[in-house]
Amino acid sequence: MFFILSKIFGFFALPSNVLITIGLIGLVLLLTRFTRLASWLVVTSLVLIALAGLSPLGNALLLPLEQRFPPWDAARGPPDGIVVVGGAISPDVSAARGVVALDEAAERITATAELARRYPNARIVFAGGSGALISAERAEAAFAVRALEALGVAHDRITAEEQSRNTVENAVFSRLVANPKPGERWLLVTSAYHMPRAIGAFRAAGFPVEAYPVDWRTRGPIDAVRPFISLADGLHRTDTAAREWIGLLAYRIGGKTTELFPAP
Repeated sequence: MFFILSKIFGFFALPSNVLITIGLIGLVLLLTRFTRLASWLVVTSLVLIALAGLSPLGNALLLPLEQRFPPWDAARGPPDGIVVVGGAISPDVSAARGVVALDEAAERITATAELARRYPNARIVFAGGSGALISAERAEAAFAVRALEALGVAHDRITAEEQSRNTVENAVFSRLVANPKPGERWLLVTSAYHMPRAIGAFRAAGFPVEAYPVDWRTRGPIDAVRPFISLADGLHRTDTAAREWIGLLAYRIGGKTTELFPAP
């Protein structure tokens, strides 16, 4: 039930979806006697879409998320294991094309391969099933194993966790698969903006991990005032940030985490 609700809630967590819906309602109402309200809705939708897509809003919302966890300090010594969460591969495209189709979060895969070369004794767990609500999409983990092997990681070092459908399940099922021993050090590899929510979920699942953020989308505080030239780029950035902030709130309210904004 939580999975289904999260999918429905996720649609309305994206500002672009909400603003477009408002505009479409306004267009429909233009055909009725509520033309004044319709005009107000259409204009409001266009103004807010422009604000979300062209202003620095997306960067300003994303920066606190990306800055929350600093880059991992290798001085403490080698890790015993590495957990990388899904979200870097398009399973439906991969299955249709017969290749591993990486998306914009591909650094989750490439960074894991680099860590595997640097720490040859570390175990690797890829946590990622299918997040599809209706279609019978293949698990992302199967394609991730192929991608890591192509990057030189030995097959027997990789454990594929194919049941999880969201961040909460990533944490729960990867803990069962990894079965970490007391005193072991495990890295968590995911996008920097996603790290606070992921760390919160892993802590709640009783799996102590160290943040290894990758896939930064901003350069740092300088981007807090940088507007976007492309409306699509700005809306995508705003959607990404809003989804994470709303996800943090939903996880806390739903009891899936014990902290609203997890910190190191």
